[in-house]
Amino acid sequence: MSAAWVAGTVRARALAERCAGTAGARELAAGTGLDEALRQLAVTPYGRYAPPAAGLPEAQRAVSATLLWHLRVLAGWLPRGGARLLVPLACGFEVANVAARLAADGRGPGPAEPYRLGALETAWRRLERAGTGADLRAVLAASAWGDPGGDSVGAVLTGMRMAAARRTALTVPQARGWAVGRAALLTARELFVHERPLTEPVRRDAARLLGTRAADAASYPRFRDLLPAPARRLLADAGEPGALWRAEVRWWRTLRDDGAAMLRDVRYGPRAVVGAVAVLSVDAWRVRAALESAARGGRVGEAFDALA
Repeated sequence: MSAAWVAGTVRARALAERCAGTAGARELAAGTGLDEALRQLAVTPYGRYAPPAAGLPEAQRAVSATLLWHLRVLAGWLPRGGARLLVPLACGFEVANVAARLAADGRGPGPAEPYRLGALETAWRRLERAGTGADLRAVLAASAWGDPGGDSVGAVLTGMRMAAARRTALTVPQARGWAVGRAALLTARELFVHERPLTEPVRRDAARLLGTRAADAASYPRFRDLLPAPARRLLADAGEPGALWRAEVRWWRTLRDDGAAMLRDVRYGPRAVVGAVAVLSVDAWRVRAALESAARGGRVGEAFDALA
């Protein structure tokens, strides 16, 4: 094991130890309001980006920006091949940038400052300069993202999200199970909640991860029955499409538990680093949910309570 992997693993474990954790998130969630939660947040690692008088969207974005900063720091400690391992694990930030860009193009709220991914970027600087949906599709098709199969907002974002699952499964073997679960959730929502057919590239990616019969299932019960065993367990408590949020919570709990187990591995190397990314990601999700609960006067949401 190279010195860079040893240093990167030590850094990864140190970052994970600074998480707010379940107790910290519950304390944030139970506050009397967002202002109090922000004061508590200021003394955590998330205070780096959180302004003292922010609204809920700004505060939640600050939490995500802190997570991205931690991933960039971690990438800097790893050997070149190790840093590339983190790119698919961070590509959700590039999807968020594109989503904000498309919302602004559709006369939605003005975009926030985009996430800056540095060495974890796939194609954002080219996507940022794309003028139309067709231009975005062309840039994606020429990059590691691949063709989303359409240039509408829904096609672009669904294509990127499925491509993120595909890229993670192919590049990060330690995270393949998480990627398959993500693909199952995305496919179920598209087909049986939004009732939108998958574009051909998205269907191909779904078939690679879930099997052709599941990707082509005509009903939600049939889809669940045809999933690979880990994804089928993920959807076990979601007996109808409207209950997919339960599967989403189970996915986060799996990420939490798997990540913690990987971090307990005494060896240095990719397994511990991927585990740290999982633990950091869950902590950021939990803190964002806690801030929303605080903004609602300490009323803890069911999804947050199920995870915490």
